[in-house]
Amino acid sequence: MTDRRDFLKGSLVAASALVVSSANFAGASTSTYTNVIYTKENPGKWDKKVGSHLPSVTVEGSKVTLFTKHGMATKHYIVRHTLVLEDGTVVGAKVFQPTTKEARSSYELPAGYKGKVFATSFCNLHDFWVNETTV
Repeated sequence: MTDRRDFLKGSLVAASALVVSSANFAGASTSTYTNVIYTKENPGKWDKKVGSHLPSVTVEGSKVTLFTKHGMATKHYIVRHTLVLEDGTVVGAKVFQPTTKEARSSYELPAGYKGKVFATSFCNLHDFWVNETTV
């Protein structure tokens, strides 16, 4: 990829395609996405990084908050969060700067939405992480 934006766009498209096809992220170790998209069950080479890179998901009514417990520094930080619905609809995304205090973002679900949501967190050094929950 020529730059980080192209990589982020490509990662979001790949994650959305997996969501739409109802791919099992936990079983990704046998797919072509191994070591591209990381989860709690499939941390790949980053098995010691799960706690600081996998986004946590908190749901309060229709508000979904993502938080990645990760330090923010010029050389190592969380670049972006994205929230994606089960059908691949992107609810929203937030780009962070190294000077951002913490990697936290909030989104409003569509009225009455029930189903899976996929939270993504992208680290500039430790790649693309996805967490899944049902609301």
